[in-house]
Amino acid sequence: MTANKPTRIAFQGALGAYSHEACLQARPDATPVPCTTFEDVLRAVRERRADLAMLPVENTTYGRVADIHRLLPESGMHIIDEAFVRVRIALMAKPGVTLAQIKHVRAHLVLLPQARAFLDANGITSEPAADSAGAAEELAAGGPAHEGVLASAVAADIHGLEVLEDGIEDLAHNTTRFLLMAPDIDLTRRGEKMMTTFVFEVRNIPAALYKAMGGFATNGVNMTKLESYMVGGSFTATQFYADIEGHPDDPEVARALEELGYFTNMLDILGVYPAHPGRWDIPA
Repeated sequence: MTANKPTRIAFQGALGAYSHEACLQARPDATPVPCTTFEDVLRAVRERRADLAMLPVENTTYGRVADIHRLLPESGMHIIDEAFVRVRIALMAKPGVTLAQIKHVRAHLVLLPQARAFLDANGITSEPAADSAGAAEELAAGGPAHEGVLASAVAADIHGLEVLEDGIEDLAHNTTRFLLMAPDIDLTRRGEKMMTTFVFEVRNIPAALYKAMGGFATNGVNMTKLESYMVGGSFTATQFYADIEGHPDDPEVARALEELGYFTNMLDILGVYPAHPGRWDIPA
């Protein structure tokens, strides 16, 4: 990727999806590349149809995004940035339609319960769609006048719909964290707040995980995330995904990772990147 070549970011969903919103936040001048599945996103980068991949990894309401932790270690790509998108839900309809005329809405299955109070208060029924931004595109292309869509306001702008109500989500803290990934790892950036993400597999010895975590405690390294998941169809082969504050070259981080190595069969750094301010801006 040369300095004068436009950046292309692959994401899962249609134009106007929350993943697209994350792309706009992270790289406003980049060209979005919509993909059907997470696997398609990674494939687009491997086949050089895109330069970067934007993937959701966790949500403050629903926890981790299924399959992402399984895909990341095998993707061959590395995290270069993170983005935090507040899930602001907008009710949109065709131009000229009023809120009183909306009797039914469509949205992704996960999005509908997040606006339940608003829908119930206005007597609006709902129906799941494969993709919220895709539902907006379908409505603009010829959906019924009495139907609305719940999606990001970005989808309304892209597909020529009007936002009737914005911010109708039930929970103000609902935020999704995204990872921006590239084929090559970048260890050169340094800043006041850096994050390191890695996966590891503990050795099959007593108290291995306890001993592995000890190095982070004794060296004062803050671990902000630790999740386990099974690999290879085995209940004994457990891998862990972790986020820590700091850079691998920081003396305390280097000591903690070295100690971790004594108790693991595998340790793979997925990325080193600046901590996004959104980590501390999520409403309570």
